[in-house]
Amino acid sequence: MGALFIRVAVVYVVIGVLFGMVIGIMERFEFADVHAHINLLGWATLALAGLIYTLYPRAGSNRLAVWHFWLQNIGLPIFIIGLFLFNIIGRPAIPIISTGAIIAILGIITFAINVLTNVRPLDARGSSV
Repeated sequence: MGALFIRVAVVYVVIGVLFGMVIGIMERFEFADVHAHINLLGWATLALAGLIYTLYPRAGSNRLAVWHFWLQNIGLPIFIIGLFLFNIIGRPAIPIISTGAIIAILGIITFAINVLTNVRPLDARGSSV
Protein backbone atom coordinates (compact mmCIF):
# COMPACT_ATOMS: atom_id res chain seq x y z
CA MET A 1 0.00 0.00 0.00
CA GLY A 2 2.88 2.36 0.71
CA ALA A 3 3.94 2.59 -2.92
CA LEU A 4 0.34 3.12 -4.03
CA PHE A 5 -0.09 6.03 -1.62
CA ILE A 6 3.15 7.61 -2.85
CA ARG A 7 2.21 7.20 -6.51
CA VAL A 8 -1.20 8.82 -5.98
CA ALA A 9 0.43 11.58 -3.91
CA VAL A 10 2.66 12.43 -6.88
CA VAL A 11 -0.44 12.83 -9.06
CA TYR A 12 -1.86 15.26 -6.50
CA VAL A 13 1.35 17.32 -6.34
CA VAL A 14 1.40 17.65 -10.13
CA ILE A 15 -2.27 18.75 -10.11
CA GLY A 16 -1.64 21.11 -7.17
CA VAL A 17 1.41 22.76 -8.73
CA LEU A 18 -0.25 23.18 -12.11
CA PHE A 19 -3.43 24.54 -10.51
CA GLY A 20 -1.33 26.95 -8.43
CA MET A 21 0.46 28.16 -11.54
CA VAL A 22 -2.85 28.70 -13.37
CA ILE A 23 -4.47 30.65 -10.54
CA GLY A 24 -1.29 32.70 -10.19
CA ILE A 25 -1.13 33.55 -13.89
CA MET A 26 -4.84 34.39 -13.93
CA GLU A 27 -4.57 36.28 -10.62
CA ARG A 28 -7.52 34.29 -9.25
CA PHE A 29 -6.23 33.97 -5.70
CA GLU A 30 -9.68 33.26 -4.31
CA PHE A 31 -8.89 29.66 -5.33
CA ALA A 32 -5.82 29.49 -3.07
CA ASP A 33 -7.78 27.35 -0.59
CA VAL A 34 -8.34 24.74 -3.31
CA HIS A 35 -4.64 24.80 -4.20
CA ALA A 36 -3.65 24.43 -0.54
CA HIS A 37 -5.96 21.47 0.08
CA ILE A 38 -4.79 19.64 -3.04
CA ASN A 39 -1.21 19.98 -1.86
CA LEU A 40 -1.76 19.38 1.84
CA LEU A 41 -4.33 16.58 1.86
CA GLY A 42 -3.41 15.14 -1.52
CA TRP A 43 0.35 15.45 -1.77
CA ALA A 44 1.71 15.84 1.77
CA THR A 45 -0.73 13.65 3.69
CA LEU A 46 -0.79 10.79 1.20
CA ALA A 47 2.99 10.87 0.70
CA LEU A 48 3.61 10.77 4.45
CA ALA A 49 1.10 7.94 4.87
CA GLY A 50 2.84 6.06 2.05
CA LEU A 51 6.21 6.47 3.76
CA ILE A 52 4.74 5.31 7.08
CA TYR A 53 3.10 2.32 5.43
CA THR A 54 6.40 1.45 3.72
CA LEU A 55 8.44 1.81 6.90
CA TYR A 56 5.88 -0.11 8.97
CA PRO A 57 4.60 -2.93 6.73
CA ARG A 58 2.25 -4.22 9.43
CA ALA A 59 0.30 -0.96 9.15
CA GLY A 60 0.52 -0.90 5.37
CA SER A 61 -0.69 -4.43 4.75
CA ASN A 62 -4.09 -4.57 6.38
CA ARG A 63 -7.68 -3.61 5.65
CA LEU A 64 -7.36 -0.31 7.54
CA ALA A 65 -4.74 0.85 5.02
CA VAL A 66 -7.05 -0.11 2.15
CA TRP A 67 -10.00 1.68 3.76
CA HIS A 68 -7.80 4.73 4.39
CA PHE A 69 -6.75 4.80 0.75
CA TRP A 70 -10.27 4.63 -0.66
CA LEU A 71 -11.91 6.96 1.83
CA GLN A 72 -9.31 9.67 1.35
CA ASN A 73 -9.18 9.28 -2.43
CA ILE A 74 -12.97 9.36 -2.80
CA GLY A 75 -13.55 12.14 -0.27
CA LEU A 76 -10.72 14.45 -1.26
CA PRO A 77 -11.74 15.01 -4.91
CA ILE A 78 -15.35 15.64 -3.85
CA PHE A 79 -14.11 18.09 -1.19
CA ILE A 80 -11.81 19.88 -3.66
CA ILE A 81 -14.54 20.17 -6.29
CA GLY A 82 -16.85 21.55 -3.60
CA LEU A 83 -14.28 24.17 -2.57
CA PHE A 84 -13.77 25.15 -6.20
CA LEU A 85 -17.52 25.50 -6.73
CA PHE A 86 -17.90 27.45 -3.50
CA ASN A 87 -15.60 30.11 -4.93
CA ILE A 88 -17.87 30.35 -7.97
CA ILE A 89 -21.43 29.79 -6.71
CA GLY A 90 -21.12 30.22 -2.94
CA ARG A 91 -23.34 28.53 -0.36
CA PRO A 92 -25.02 25.98 -2.66
CA ALA A 93 -21.67 24.15 -2.80
CA ILE A 94 -21.54 23.58 0.98
CA PRO A 95 -23.23 20.12 0.84
CA ILE A 96 -20.59 18.98 -1.65
CA ILE A 97 -17.79 20.31 0.57
CA SER A 98 -19.34 18.67 3.63
CA THR A 99 -19.81 15.30 1.94
CA GLY A 100 -16.24 15.19 0.67
CA ALA A 101 -14.82 16.44 3.96
CA ILE A 102 -16.68 13.82 6.00
CA ILE A 103 -15.48 10.99 3.75
CA ALA A 104 -11.88 12.28 3.79
CA ILE A 105 -11.95 12.77 7.57
CA LEU A 106 -13.14 9.18 7.98
CA GLY A 107 -10.07 8.19 5.97
CA ILE A 108 -7.80 10.19 8.27
CA ILE A 109 -9.45 8.66 11.34
CA THR A 110 -8.92 5.20 9.81
CA PHE A 111 -5.25 6.12 9.28
CA ALA A 112 -4.93 7.25 12.90
CA ILE A 113 -6.47 4.01 14.19
CA ASN A 114 -4.16 2.01 11.93
CA VAL A 115 -1.04 3.85 13.10
CA LEU A 116 -2.00 3.69 16.76
CA THR A 117 -2.67 -0.04 16.62
CA ASN A 118 -0.05 -1.26 14.14
CA VAL A 119 3.03 0.97 14.32
CA ARG A 120 5.61 -0.30 16.78
CA PRO A 121 9.11 0.99 17.59
CA LEU A 122 11.82 -0.15 15.17
CA ASP A 123 14.78 -2.22 16.35
CA ALA A 124 18.38 -1.42 15.33
CA ARG A 125 17.87 -3.21 11.97
CA GLY A 126 14.79 -1.14 11.12
CA SER A 127 12.30 -3.95 11.77
CA SER A 128 9.20 -3.50 13.90
CA VAL A 129 9.52 -5.07 17.33
